[in-house]
Amino acid sequence: MAAPVIETCHVACCANRTPNVVSWGRGGTIAFGTCNSVALYDPRKRTVVAVLNGHTGRVNAVQWVHGLDCALESHLVSGGSDNRIILWEAQNGKFKQSVQCKGHTAAVCAVDAMYTVDSQILVASSASDSTVRLWLCSEAKEAECPHTLSFGGGFMMDVSLALLPGSRVPILACGGDDSRVHLYVRSNGQLQKAMSLQGHEDWVRGVEWASRSGELLLASCSQDCLIRVWRLCAKSGTDACSEDDHTIIKMKEDVFEVKERDSSSVFALSLETVLAGHENWVYGVSWQPPFYAGDELQQPLSLLSASMDKTMILWAPEEGSGVWVEQVRVGEVGGNTLGFYGCQISPDGAMVVAHAFHGALHLWCKDPDKAGEWRPGVVISGHFDAVQDLSWDPEGEFILSVGSDQTTRLFTPWRKHHAQQETWHEISRPQIHGYDMQCLATVGRFQFVSGADEKVLRVFQAPRNFVENFANISGTSRENLLTSTESATLPEGASTPALGLSNKAVFQGDMNSNSAENDEQFNSISDQYQEPYFHPLSLTEPPPEDHLLQNTLWPEVQKLYGHGFEMFCLASDSSKTVVASACKASKAEHAALLLWSAATWRRLQTLPCHALTVTQMAFSPDARLLLAVSRDRTWSLWSRELPEGPEPRFALHTHTNTDTAVHTRIIWSCDWSPDSKYFVTSSRDKKVIVWGPCGGGESTSPEPPPEIKPCSSILDVGDAATAVAFCPVLCSGDSYLLAVGLECGRILLYRWSPYQDPAGGHDWSSCGGTDPSQSHCLAVKRLRWRPTAGRAGRGDGHKDAQADGGGDIEEESSWVQLASAGADHSVKIFSINKRAL
Repeated sequence: MAAPVIETCHVACCANRTPNVVSWGRGGTIAFGTCNSVALYDPRKRTVVAVLNGHTGRVNAVQWVHGLDCALESHLVSGGSDNRIILWEAQNGKFKQSVQCKGHTAAVCAVDAMYTVDSQILVASSASDSTVRLWLCSEAKEAECPHTLSFGGGFMMDVSLALLPGSRVPILACGGDDSRVHLYVRSNGQLQKAMSLQGHEDWVRGVEWASRSGELLLASCSQDCLIRVWRLCAKSGTDACSEDDHTIIKMKEDVFEVKERDSSSVFALSLETVLAGHENWVYGVSWQPPFYAGDELQQPLSLLSASMDKTMILWAPEEGSGVWVEQVRVGEVGGNTLGFYGCQISPDGAMVVAHAFHGALHLWCKDPDKAGEWRPGVVISGHFDAVQDLSWDPEGEFILSVGSDQTTRLFTPWRKHHAQQETWHEISRPQIHGYDMQCLATVGRFQFVSGADEKVLRVFQAPRNFVENFANISGTSRENLLTSTESATLPEGASTPALGLSNKAVFQGDMNSNSAENDEQFNSISDQYQEPYFHPLSLTEPPPEDHLLQNTLWPEVQKLYGHGFEMFCLASDSSKTVVASACKASKAEHAALLLWSAATWRRLQTLPCHALTVTQMAFSPDARLLLAVSRDRTWSLWSRELPEGPEPRFALHTHTNTDTAVHTRIIWSCDWSPDSKYFVTSSRDKKVIVWGPCGGGESTSPEPPPEIKPCSSILDVGDAATAVAFCPVLCSGDSYLLAVGLECGRILLYRWSPYQDPAGGHDWSSCGGTDPSQSHCLAVKRLRWRPTAGRAGRGDGHKDAQADGGGDIEEESSWVQLASAGADHSVKIFSINKRAL
């Protein structure tokens, strides 16, 4: 069997900022909405196993379809801001769109679904059009909406479906902004209101049914900080529900009758308990599902709740008294984030997960060595807004990315001891800013420059604590990263002062004095929310979210002033001596490039040429040429002046203008061939063009060739080409491999040969591209190839590489890796087998 051309190595993403967007299936897979997609995450393998693209708006609600028994789910339902519900079905191990439910006129905010006894799927959905709809999805691939409930100007925040005890009659619970829980039963083809449950004093944010021992339990949570558990059971004649002998006070029962064909049943509902323990709005509740331990069915009575007070609580009744008590509380204290939007418990009860305001998943696991104790677990993370730019470090061992979520993040492979394969994780968040991030450029292995929606560039240097933890997690020798002199002079870490945007370096002496001060603090509640301060960590595994937020910052070592508007793009040369920057511009005077010395951070030059924003820049691999492309549909080429003086200087060599421009729309991206002979441009006009020759290689001429023209046929990629990149490793026949990112989110691979006939268009050959499950669901913002062949985490410096066959140098050299940044909030890393091209 032939090896696949493109393998998805890693997907970095996070959950959307909605309460009902995470669901944990019986098979152990966590499904969550991320931007317009649904991600399927395996918490044990610590990797995204699939991404489901189908929605055209933000996914607001995700739910596994639960069944009549403990069987694994084969269907998943999702609802989004595109007003649609999609039913996904597992086919040959992959999930495909099965049914679309269209009818809502506003964003869907909650869904639930269950299998019925007649092999249909009943779906309940609530939307901001003030309606709740029930859908019947059958094998005929058609969705029927037999029932629509209108709530006037009110909204139902959550819905939950179950079957009445001992019956085939579905019951629907809806929790809304009227502080009530509404119950509806579907019988004889009619949807009838059974009752409304009162007691909450604020919006009901979550409802969920659980079936236990022939009765139903309904948990509801509210912004009144309370959780209510209701018990529903069948009544026979005038008998009450089965009661424990220790019951002293009998709760008031509400009774309703369900008529089904020639028979009728009476059901009673009573308040089981009120759980008070949270100090802020409770957004989510989740029951632990029944499961089989061998052949015996286990029905644990455990309820998990999540609150904006940044905690999750696991509740259960005591064995003796039956009184519901708090068993476990996990979460955070203080910090600079809001609390949890929702929670889920694993089928075996060994793990719990919550998702927060900024989309991060927070995972806790039972400690197998200490009964009753829980510890934070390693879990996926990613940006919660568009990712604008990314870059590999010069050695190709980690990736830095920046996004509109105002963060800079660092991802690297983690090879756990005895693990068969490395997994990628975020191990540092060097910058948490107050402006949307737009661009970055690495300068050396542990230094980078970033630009945001401000007029200032900021330079960051890795602290010693990061370098030590990076060595531990990645398996790289610490001696290969820092000399003893560098280690002694580096700060230990960084912290951000209150109301500040600059990360301040923290040295060993600073930590000692701060620790003494902290010993005298925390004498009142307000003291718990002191300014966040760095605490050094010795990590052997990727850190959880709270440590990423506070203890993995990099100190800011320089600010660069000179631009008149918000930063837009950055580039650094291969010798790491020059950094080029450009800002947003509507006039020529602001569209000039600025060059900076990476040694002194002095401004070297101002290079005027373009009339509008320069969208991207790239230095040639030999550092002799600088290319810039612009919104004005032209490009400019600058050459390093020879002989060089104390500081490098560049002069305009050539450029296109309105008469010589080939592109007819904005040029979004550019890149250089690995031999510096050619460069490529891509544009909104769907064209990709290779230009040259530009000398390169061993040329010692002080000037590039006098004329640079298109040397390829015009490649029409069928959609706006928003990103392009040359692979640094040549393919067979000395042909070049290019990746092209499209506005639709797809990434295409092409081989280009300068020796073929461009007039007939034979110089380009398609090598395929990402399939719908691999592609971004929104525009590709940036493409970057790993600077060397092979796959990160499997190089010579990793002690386990030989153990699993990863040490086969010849086999590893046939692989290259490509990283992509998307407007869909995700960073994706692809491994590409050149032999299969």
